Amino acid sequence: MGIYTVRQRIFDLVTVLGLLGVMAGLILLPARTVEAAKSGVDMCFNVLIPSLFPFFVISSLTVELGLAERLGRVLSPVMEPLFNVGGGCAPALILGFVGGYPVGAKTVISLYEGKKISRREAERMLAFSNNSGPAFIFGVVGAGIFSSGAVGAVLYLTHILASVLVGLIFRNYGGRGGITRASRDDAPRASFPAAFVRSVSSSFTSCLGICGFVIFFTVLLRLLYLSGIMDALAGALGAVFGFLGFDSEWAQMLITGLLELTSGVWCLRDVSGPLTASVAMAAFMLGWAGLSVHCQVLSFLGSTGLSARSYILGKLLHGVLSAGLAAVAMSLISGDAAVGAYLAGRVGEIASRDFSSALRGSAVLSAGILAVFLIVSAISLKLSGKKK
Repeated sequence: MGIYTVRQRIFDLVTVLGLLGVMAGLILLPARTVEAAKSGVDMCFNVLIPSLFPFFVISSLTVELGLAERLGRVLSPVMEPLFNVGGGCAPALILGFVGGYPVGAKTVISLYEGKKISRREAERMLAFSNNSGPAFIFGVVGAGIFSSGAVGAVLYLTHILASVLVGLIFRNYGGRGGITRASRDDAPRASFPAAFVRSVSSSFTSCLGICGFVIFFTVLLRLLYLSGIMDALAGALGAVFGFLGFDSEWAQMLITGLLELTSGVWCLRDVSGPLTASVAMAAFMLGWAGLSVHCQVLSFLGSTGLSARSYILGKLLHGVLSAGLAAVAMSLISGDAAVGAYLAGRVGEIASRDFSSALRGSAVLSAGILAVFLIVSAISLKLSGKKK
């Protein structure tokens, strides 16, 4: 029997046991699991859909209308020397920084499927273009957990810097070359009505898939806590790394953050340890993003043929670099501010936010980004016309 066959059978056995355990939890604890599912639905309806849907539409329109190519002409002098990718990859990086998870990865995949970038460029971009948005870092993590805008700024700046460093490290991933030059031909573009209909339809489908993952992982985490499995895993991890001061409490937060980002940062509200350690842990969670986000990205990859290796390695490296940079930055900042004690109220306020107002704010921001793309595209066309 080959090693691969043994591994496959072990994986199948673990999968079956895990599914049976989840099924048993759903049967034995129906009230708790339904409550967890409801909280996941509330978060999706009041936060995720209004926050992500407009950015998904803008991302798709950017590709459908050819704005990515025009923006690429302007940003090629920046993207090529730094990240060894064509300027056409720039929309993925920009939208990834302002739209939050998983807008950056969705844009990369859209560019690749539209044959705007090469396979190597797509896999390089997947390593560092899928990032947390400023609204989540400043509003929930900075103000909600640490009660400090300065901490939020440190987390966001180190998050961006770590992402850029990952991009520099992965600039030659897959071998040298593979850069797609932005075309200067005036190729026929899709009409705006057709592009808009396709963008809205595909974006809504993507949002539904994301909500499904969020609800599932919300229920899974609740079952892990209720069954005592989380305590057992945290105790074992804390025993192994106890000599580093990594006790079971920190281990439990780390495991939670590895699985789901929002639940992971929620745990930091009760930390009584040093502020620097808490900020570093939050930075790691933000960089890693959580298994829930990774499943969303992997669902987008689907049949594209793109490898997920660069994405997973990039996010792990992003988390480690973010934690190190945040620890260094916090050591240089004086102050003994304690970890905020009102995350519950803050997150509750966000989760109960009116759907229309949340959607309106997100739509205004995404429309502003589209306006910037249109202006840059017009400048690019004007400059290219002068050159001709």
